[in-house]
Amino acid sequence: MASFDLQNYVTVEQLKEQFFARYPDGRIVTQNLTSDQDRQVSTWVVVAAIYLTAEEQERNLPKATGHAFEIDGVNGTANKFSALENCESSAIGRALRNAGFGKAPTREEMSKVQRGEARLERQSKSVDWVAKLNSIDDVEGLRSLYIDAKQSKASPEILDQIKAKADDLGQAG
Repeated sequence: MASFDLQNYVTVEQLKEQFFARYPDGRIVTQNLTSDQDRQVSTWVVVAAIYLTAEEQERNLPKATGHAFEIDGVNGTANKFSALENCESSAIGRALRNAGFGKAPTREEMSKVQRGEARLERQSKSVDWVAKLNSIDDVEGLRSLYIDAKQSKASPEILDQIKAKADDLGQAG
């Protein structure tokens, strides 16, 4: 599971408060860039633009922008009901960071990382790594399996078994 504490990260709302305190005439403008193709795969895409003054907005010269995407129903309950809203918040957080507010990812971005890691862990548990391992008899195939298993957060025991079989095949060939 994640090796970080979400409480150590600032929220997008906190960054917005900092921004408007410093630039009361500032603007945050978001745009839904989601295409029909994106919706076919249940994805949302949003861009946020940060303007420090009304003049910048009038001239369409943002200080910074930020993009984000979310997938409906993936990574917990929030995206089952609010994927577009989460996407907009993520885009705003990225844009504010790009404009110099905050030095690290936002809590919302790290929450997305945490949800992704949890999903990978669940997926890894549903894969029969031993069956896959037993079906491969060449080093290249085992290398590929090792990469897949590692990215999917397979257990250290499975990774060791893959390495051991690759070593055995390498010594025999």
